[in-house]
Amino acid sequence: MAKKKGGKPVVKTQEQLADEAKVKKNLEGIAGKVYTDFTQVKIPFYLVPARTKSNIVFNEKTRVWNYGKSQTVRSAKTQDGAYTLLRTMHSIDFIKEMIDQNKSSTLREMYYISEGWGFAKFHTQDESDKLIEDLEVVTLDMREDFKLRPEEDGARVIGDLTIEETVRSGNKRVINCRDDVGDAGYTIPYNVEKDRIKFIKNKCKFIVALETGGMFDRLVENGFDTDCDVLLVHLKGQPARSTRRLLQRLNTECNLPVICFTDGDPWSFRIYASVAYGAIKTAHISEYLATPSAEFLGVTASDIVNYELPTDKLNDQDIRALKAELNDPRFNTQFWKNEIRLMLEMGKKSEQQALAKYGLDFVTDTYLPEKLHEMGIL
Repeated sequence: MAKKKGGKPVVKTQEQLADEAKVKKNLEGIAGKVYTDFTQVKIPFYLVPARTKSNIVFNEKTRVWNYGKSQTVRSAKTQDGAYTLLRTMHSIDFIKEMIDQNKSSTLREMYYISEGWGFAKFHTQDESDKLIEDLEVVTLDMREDFKLRPEEDGARVIGDLTIEETVRSGNKRVINCRDDVGDAGYTIPYNVEKDRIKFIKNKCKFIVALETGGMFDRLVENGFDTDCDVLLVHLKGQPARSTRRLLQRLNTECNLPVICFTDGDPWSFRIYASVAYGAIKTAHISEYLATPSAEFLGVTASDIVNYELPTDKLNDQDIRALKAELNDPRFNTQFWKNEIRLMLEMGKKSEQQALAKYGLDFVTDTYLPEKLHEMGIL
């Protein structure tokens, strides 16, 4: 039994204790390897899959990004390498201490905590973030297992889904993500693993993942979640890891189809791709974060034409991004090639809110029903 500040006991399940023991063992394996090298008078080192663009491969079978076979050596052979190993040992010790004391920290806090590590302190947060990614890749654990939290706020969910959430005290509370929340919905926590969030009852038929908060609020106000038995998820732009993980779990454990509804521009297309196939930066945990069966609803270039939507002109960055997507394996389907080429030909992009041209109810009364019917969802 662990204790939080104030002496309040936190009761951990056997599953949680076993998971924490596994994480510590994996970290100790790295430290043990370095220690053994020292005792054998060898230059200490450990291997990490190379996190370079050339070592990222798209797995056609699983439809997600993964690291290839190239590896990078983290060695004390150079002064910079020795500093990296020293920081690694301090970071492992810090993570183990948090697990033992039932604490957590943000990535930013860890960066500042290193100020007390002497020669091991980080010069930038980018250094500390990349080191944590190293530890994730080598141990196959996630930063959430290391008790490290992101800085960004959680996204929102609303719909007839009942969950059981383990709260700070270790107690559990049951929440219906429609009836027990306000219009803002249920806020997704940074850790949505099974020991924290369990799905108790689901009456939703599918998920609509929305890029913008404005469109999320529009669908909630119009009662789209209740009228169509849908779970609405606000992606909040490029979705946080916890949001993508929750979508993946809902898709695999509750058999809920995931439909992405974003703006109509190359950057929003990439938001969809990160949900469906994973992102290059998190290729080591794509199986946990990606939902390959996720479908893109819109806004498409065809929508801009068919619904005569208001548009903005593509800028040079937009054009370069669209051309790059034509060679991106995540967009290697006839649908995407046609839509990207049409957008380049038009030289135009559009936003979700452009549908308001036809009134505030158009998106829920006409656009979404028509598109979802075409997809076989409604």
